[in-house]
This record gives sequence, C-alpha cells and structure tokens, in this order.
Amino acid sequence: MMTNLFSVFDPSAIFNLSLNWLSTFLGLLMIPSIYWLMPSRYNIFWNSILLTLHKEFKTLLGPSGHNGSTFIFISLFSLILFNNFMGLFPYIFTSTSHLTLTLSLALPLWLCFMLYGWINHTQHMFAHLVPQGTPAILMPFMVCIETISNIIRPGTLAVRLTANMIAGHLLLTLLGNTGPSMSYMLVTFLLVGQIALLVLESAVAMIQSYVFAVLSTLYSSEVN
Repeated sequence: MMTNLFSVFDPSAIFNLSLNWLSTFLGLLMIPSIYWLMPSRYNIFWNSILLTLHKEFKTLLGPSGHNGSTFIFISLFSLILFNNFMGLFPYIFTSTSHLTLTLSLALPLWLCFMLYGWINHTQHMFAHLVPQGTPAILMPFMVCIETISNIIRPGTLAVRLTANMIAGHLLLTLLGNTGPSMSYMLVTFLLVGQIALLVLESAVAMIQSYVFAVLSTLYSSEVN
C-alpha cells in the first residue's frame, strides 16, 4: 500500500522519454508573455507582489545589500511558487516534492554564501560562531553547535519544502482513493473536504516559497 501511495511522486515515461522535469521550466514560456501584453489587473497585482518582496528583501539584507541582490531571491521565490502551484494540477509532475530540485537550489546558494563570507569576512565569520555574552566555559560547545547549525542549513531548507509538498499531496491522494468505496452521501462530504484541502495546499505553496526565499535572504545577510 505504501509503495502504491508514494508512487504518485515517481517520474513516468511516455514513449520511453522521461520529460517530467520539463514542467519545472514551463514558467519560462509563460511569464515572459506578461511583459509583451497590455497591463492588466493580474500584471499589476503580480508587480505589486514583486515590489513588496523587493522592499522586504532589501530590508533583510541591510546596508550591505544592493538592489540587484534582491532579484536573485525574487526569482527563487517565483520559481518555487510556480512549481508548487503547477503540482496541484492533475497529471503535472511536482518537481518541488523531490530533493533533487530543492537540494539543487539550496546547496549552491549556501556554498556561495559560505565561500564569500569566509574569504571576504573571515573575522566576522569566526565571531559569528560565538554569540555575544557567551560564558568562556561554554564557548567550545557553542562553536560546535553553530558549526553544525550552519552545515545542516541547506538540508533543512530542502527537506522543509519537500516534506510540505509531499504531505499535502499524500492527503489528497488518500482522500481520492477512498472515494469509490464510500456512499453517495459521504462522497459529497469528501468532495468538500478535498476542496478545503486544495485551498489549504494553495496557501502552503505560497508560504513555503516565501519561507525558502526569506531564509535564503537571511543566510545571505549573515555573511556581510
């Protein structure tokens, strides 16, 4: 049962071609059309979201950040948000439910932050390992704890996003599989529950993309 349940996340091949991961790049075909069309309420709404994110990320980066650095995290937010929403549609591969994608996004960012910090701000990175006001006897333990905390950051970023995407899809799959064995009256309540869960998953898709981008911004601000 568990094998069949988790098989919904397995890539499938059509005509011996596995094109599932191409769904990750569908946004590149759809988003540029926004800039070629006349402004509409959807374009204005999306631009207001991007402007709000730009201001927030600029605040998180602090004085060391510049306008161009926020576009990296806005692009990251847009990519994750698009793929999270695409995964809610039937027969579309959910790439953000796989560590292959999430870890590929988190690990290079973390490596870049760490290399930049240790090469350009070595003294600051050493000082960051020991919080201010730590007793001398606890300093060796704090260095170990902070080091482990820094090392597991890309893993926690990737696993958090993947686990949230998998959990919601599993609930939708479980509810969908129980439908044929239920009476007509219970099926009505099941449909209501699935619609409510789908709305919840839409909110989770937005929240998780926002959390991923914000945490990446905070990790970047710590090395400056």
